[in-house]
Amino acid sequence: MSNQINPGSQNAPQARQVNVFDLSMVDLIEMAKKLRRHIITMTATAGSGHPGGSLSSTDIVAALYFKVMRYNPLDPQWVDRDRFILSKGHAAPIVYAALAESGYFPVEELTTLRKFGSRLQGHTDRNFTPGVEMSAGSLGMGLSFGVGVALAGKLDYRDYCTYVLLSDGECEEGQTWEAVLSAAQYKLDNLVAIVDYNKIQLSGWVKDVMNLEPLNRKWQAFGWHAIDIDGHDLGQILAAIQEAQKIKTKPVVIIAHTIKGKGVSFMEGNVKFHGKVPTSEEVGRALRELE
Repeated sequence: MSNQINPGSQNAPQARQVNVFDLSMVDLIEMAKKLRRHIITMTATAGSGHPGGSLSSTDIVAALYFKVMRYNPLDPQWVDRDRFILSKGHAAPIVYAALAESGYFPVEELTTLRKFGSRLQGHTDRNFTPGVEMSAGSLGMGLSFGVGVALAGKLDYRDYCTYVLLSDGECEEGQTWEAVLSAAQYKLDNLVAIVDYNKIQLSGWVKDVMNLEPLNRKWQAFGWHAIDIDGHDLGQILAAIQEAQKIKTKPVVIIAHTIKGKGVSFMEGNVKFHGKVPTSEEVGRALRELE
């Protein structure tokens, strides 16, 4: 297979349509708060889940679903939709919250998280949940999947963009870096990786488990255009995505520096809330803070 993928004009897709949502900055901030409240109530009701990493990636997901991406909740398999791939599958609550608020299924269904027979399981499953692009479980596979999706878009002469949200922990894995190499090799400028760099993983601080620094220069050395941002500043998130859309002949990674448990004071930077849900008392406190 040739490494050069140049869509021909004879098969050029129709002009991009306007995304379903285009919230103002004020409304986008309020939406992010709403999604965080969903995360708290969902995981608390389920009695299990991963609130910390869901909260750290909330602003990123809010920007994508309610400002950037084009999709159609009435036609989840619409061929020209932008693709969002959750590689860090344990952060399913934030994706479910965004999908519900986007209209893929009723918001009331969020209370069924992790229940037997529910469409909303602990890790995303594309066979059950409308709007989910990849079934997740073991970490480190999402970027490889995303490379395939982006490559298919090039070969099929489609102009959709593929966004992959990775955890920092899975940037310790070899499969991730094989995918990084492949994306650069095939010049996938329709692929944007976003690293939720909250610096905490299940077993502790990332720097103590496997130091990733200098992360930006590592991606650059592998042939990517790298952008560092504050992952909780919606203005920076949107500006980085706009910059990514202008880059040609190479993929883009946005390294979003975030805080585990962002938005809830007692969860922020707290290792134990990687996979621990709040108590009933903590739920009340968290929801008050998120008002």
